[in-house]
Formats: sequence, structure tokens, C-alpha cells
Amino acid sequence: MVGLLEGRVAIVTGAGRGIGRAHALELARHGARVVVNDFGVSLAGEGTGESPAEQVVAEIREAGGEAVANGADVADFAQAEAMVQQAIETFGGLDVLVNNAGFVRDRMLVNTSEEEWDAVVRVHLKGHFAPLRHAGAYWRAESKAGRERAARVVNTSSGAGLQGSVGQATYSAAKAGIAGLTLVAAQEMGRYGVTVNAIAPVARTRMTEGAFDTSAMALPEDNSPIVAWLASAESADVTGRVIEIDGGTVTLETGWRHGPARDLGRRWEAAEVGPALRELITEAPDPEPVYGA
Repeated sequence: MVGLLEGRVAIVTGAGRGIGRAHALELARHGARVVVNDFGVSLAGEGTGESPAEQVVAEIREAGGEAVANGADVADFAQAEAMVQQAIETFGGLDVLVNNAGFVRDRMLVNTSEEEWDAVVRVHLKGHFAPLRHAGAYWRAESKAGRERAARVVNTSSGAGLQGSVGQATYSAAKAGIAGLTLVAAQEMGRYGVTVNAIAPVARTRMTEGAFDTSAMALPEDNSPIVAWLASAESADVTGRVIEIDGGTVTLETGWRHGPARDLGRRWEAAEVGPALRELITEAPDPEPVYGA
């Protein structure tokens, strides 16, 4: 075991397979004690009856690490709270939350059902909010009691949420929401010693296989060293950032920024808007292309 995360306690959601599994193994390799969460669902979010979290826990223990399994539905508010409590009661505290759980139900926008929209937004966006809400309350209480922890949150956005992706309107909207949540949480929780960042991972997983050619894509574990560093005490000066990871390439996303502006000094007339807006568009950089466009 490497000591970057020695003595730290981490929760990784959706850690039974793919990227989440790689994160859990990497954090444990660096000395973290890990709560391995996985609800045990199919790619479309349906229950499978499997317990992949137990398998990951076994791998960690075989390598000499410490881990426990958790089967919470992270978008269930009470279950998310119990998951946070499990970490505290089992390992004596909580230092790291890696929000990773999610699934896809890809459809073109006009073919998307209400049920599909609700399910994807629920697991991704509420599934980030609920664990973060309860972990944040714990860290706030610790800070106010004079026991401030060097707490770290790593959320999981996506290029689909940052640039958009044809056929993934629901997933893109949820992942964009996670990026926005990351920015706000970083500002609100910094006073308690908590940093909040997000990654936009690229990897060959169940989500990407079958959707397009993944033969040249990075492996899930290629993302995890960045997560391990962000989870460490060393990363205290990095917060409110979204970081895309594609194999050996790390890109700091700049997100929405104020661009060219015109101040008319009074209320705009509708007929004045078109010419002014077109001038601003010529002055601004072209937007990143939408995936699949």
C-alpha cells in the first residue's frame, strides 16, 4: 500500500464495476479505508440481484486494505444518510466522498419518456446531492466542534454535460447539473475545510460499449490516479474545478465564462437585439462542438 491516503476514510458510490471500481481499488492502494457502494443495477438502472460491491471489497482485503460494502440507493435521501453514517461508525469518520454512481437511458430528445428523464436525473443529480448533503452536514458539525477534517469531494460530470452529446439529452442535462453543483458546493463548503471538484472521465465501460466504437478509449483505471490525488490532503488549494481525463491527457475545463458584452445604458428594444447579438457572436470564440454532431 502507498501512503498518499493513509488513515483517510472514503466513500465511493457506484463502485461495483467500471470507473467506480477502479477508484475504490486505487484509493485503497494508497491507504484509504473504503466504503464500496453499489446498488447492483443493470446499465439501464434495473435491479440485478448481484452484489458487485462485495467482490470489490474482497479484492481490497486480499491486497491488504480495509473496506466494507454498502448497497444504498444513493438517490434515496435516507439511504444516503445511512451510508455516510456507516463510514463514520465503521471507520471513525469520513474524509472523502467520490460521487460516481449513474446509468444511461439514451434517447433522442423527442423520443425520451418522462420516466426515462426522471430516472436518469434522479440517479445522477439527486444521487450526487443526497450523499454530498449528508457528508457536508457531518463536516460542518466537525468543523464547528473544532475537529475540522481535510475533507474532499470528487463528483463525476462528463463531456456530455460540458459540451453536449447528441442522443443523450437527459444524461447531458444531469451531468451539466453536477458541474454546476460542484461550483456552488466548493464555495459553500470551503469554510469547513472541504474542497469540491469534479472529473469528466473518458473510459471504456458498460455505459460507452455498444454506443460507439470504444476500441481506442482509455481504461477505467486511467482516471483513478487523478481522483486519488484530489482525495488527498495535498489538494487543499484546488477546489471548484472540473477536470477532464482522457487516458494520459488531463484538461482543466473552463466552463461558462462572461464573454463579450454590450451595455446600451437603457432598456433594449427588440429590433436592436439581433444586430448587437450577432456582433457579440463574431467577437466570441466558437463553442466546442457537441459530441455526435
